[in-house]
Amino acid sequence: MTDFRDRPTSLRAGEELDVSKLESFLRSHFPGEAEHPSVSQFPSGHSNLTYCVELGRRRMVLRRPPFGSKVKSAHDMEREFHVLSKLHHAYRPAPKVLLYCDDSSVLGAPFYLMEPISGIILRKDPPSGLPFTPDTAHRLCGSFIDNLAHLHSIDYAAVGLADLGKPQGYLERQVRGWIERYHGSKTHDLPEVDRVSSWMQQNMPSSSYATLIHNDYKFDNVILHPEDLTKIIGVLDWEMCTLGDPLSDLGTTLAYWVEAGDSEDLQKLRWGPTAYRGCMTRNELVERYAQTAGRDVSNMVFYVVFARFKVAVIVQQIYYRFHVGLTRDSRFAVMPEVVRTLLRHSWQSAQSGKI
Repeated sequence: MTDFRDRPTSLRAGEELDVSKLESFLRSHFPGEAEHPSVSQFPSGHSNLTYCVELGRRRMVLRRPPFGSKVKSAHDMEREFHVLSKLHHAYRPAPKVLLYCDDSSVLGAPFYLMEPISGIILRKDPPSGLPFTPDTAHRLCGSFIDNLAHLHSIDYAAVGLADLGKPQGYLERQVRGWIERYHGSKTHDLPEVDRVSSWMQQNMPSSSYATLIHNDYKFDNVILHPEDLTKIIGVLDWEMCTLGDPLSDLGTTLAYWVEAGDSEDLQKLRWGPTAYRGCMTRNELVERYAQTAGRDVSNMVFYVVFARFKVAVIVQQIYYRFHVGLTRDSRFAVMPEVVRTLLRHSWQSAQSGKI
């Protein structure tokens, strides 16, 4: 039977780790392992870098910031480690962390180690040969959105994360901050930036409640059980987790969600198999979330407009590193068109009132 579980591959050029320095650090914590460590890299992801580290019988996952990043607040390893160290006990899909290192002389930046979660990650298309029937797709969509609602139901104060963010004024700070981040990494003149920025500031809903939010919840950040694709066993990439408006979290998920009836330019941006037969539409996801979470979703257009703008800025920040020569990852060369598409559809949603 074919094994479809996600596996690391060779290291990308320019993203190698100093294995000798890493070994010294590891041996200070795991002195009983006799073999030298081996390091491989998980091939996906565009932001924080993720490696597989094997030391004797131990297998661990290492997370560190991207090389050359100028946005330090988006790659705070200590904060991410803190979140997971508190959250894992209350929310089992969150990985169990092991060690944090703030000594930049080891790998050039802070990093942390966590236990691996072995399962299947769905990216743009399911692996060839993996059964992904319409029934499986539909049930997975239900599990996927219910899991997000479950995260939003966690008592963040009870698990020790009340200091994670400042819920008061969250949306206003977010809109202002992401506009500033765009201009801080600007490489092209795009008219939709000012249009969407103005619309968001004029149409911002009031937000009276806050929950723990992931802020990057999409299929390729979710690990599925290798024998049951509808069962979520892991959620990855907690670098932007905070306390804030849960509908902004749902909005981010919808910004990544390309459905079967979307235009060709959006179809090119499909991050997961969300347009396959059986998958829910964005409207169906919103209805499912409203039923599960019991929340008013009448302002979802704003959250989708904002989320598409935010994702566009994230992509722009990643492209900026490539533009100024801080990374040589060839995947980044096409990102300006991704930014244009996201901003165009953000503005279209603002004008049409549709998600």
